[in-house]
Amino acid sequence: MTDRLLELLERKPIVMGDGAMGTMLQRAGLTDGSAPELWNVTHPEVVRAIYQGYVDAGSDFITTNSFGGNRFRLKLHHLQDRVFELNRAAAALAREVAGPDRLVAGSVGPTGELLEPLGPLTQAEAAEAFAEQAAGLAAGGVDFILIETMSSLEEVQAALAGARTTGLPVAVTMTFDTNYRTMMGVTPAQAVQTLHRWGVTVIGANCGNGPKEIERVMWEMAQAKPEGVVLMAQSNAGLPRWQQGEISYDGTPPVMAEYAQRMRALGVRVIGACCGSTPAHLAAMRAALDGPPLAEYHPAFEVPETAAKGATAERRARRAAQRSGREEGE
Repeated sequence: MTDRLLELLERKPIVMGDGAMGTMLQRAGLTDGSAPELWNVTHPEVVRAIYQGYVDAGSDFITTNSFGGNRFRLKLHHLQDRVFELNRAAAALAREVAGPDRLVAGSVGPTGELLEPLGPLTQAEAAEAFAEQAAGLAAGGVDFILIETMSSLEEVQAALAGARTTGLPVAVTMTFDTNYRTMMGVTPAQAVQTLHRWGVTVIGANCGNGPKEIERVMWEMAQAKPEGVVLMAQSNAGLPRWQQGEISYDGTPPVMAEYAQRMRALGVRVIGACCGSTPAHLAAMRAALDGPPLAEYHPAFEVPETAAKGATAERRARRAAQRSGREEGE
């Protein structure tokens, strides 16, 4: 099957994703405890409008309203028998809005369950659940499956097995906390190298605690990524705050525009946003990415000492090799 995302990356140096779905649904009236995926059939006009907002902001692909669309998450809302229906509806709405020129990513989030040996869920059961969800997304017309916000490599492995039953291309992003590890202890380097071994090309990070944190994560991935890997970043719009009776995020559109520029400077080629972001944030990112790149890049964090020593040693080795080559030429 044609990988339309990789084809797009061959034509464009940077591909921009979209922003938050949950944030936009909450603004539209979704209450805590309700299933966002149900709105694909009960409020399709709202979901369609959110998709359209990101298209109008300049996103190259839009992501389906299906993050919690697996049987385990939907069971919390007594909707476990509607997995295929709700995922197909999410994808069909997105396909309608995206048209032929933009891509549709089928969002697949974690089950919310612990896999063996830490919990009761087996790899086979998880893979079956992910396959069920992916089948609905494929039927609705997605271009690729986006496995996102993962903390466990074991769960990613099950999600990959399920998603690949569709024959669709798959991208994977994991989520990291302030210790620059996932909740299950996976490092950025371990994530990018393991996922590459499993045949994933587009790999990265999403969600987290905002642009500064994800910059360090993506820097670590960039240092460790194997040849041929395409990096992807979708940061939250800063940190959530409770203000005047509602949750808001401190990452303004200018902050996210700077984040987009810094991701490009790190070599990240698929750049989007996550929780707290809106079409206004994505429009600012689009304007930044359509403009000139940063003249210079300086990390917004303290480079780990071991990494700094490694980089220094590498530079010395290169200089020594260059000197040796000149001497031999003389």
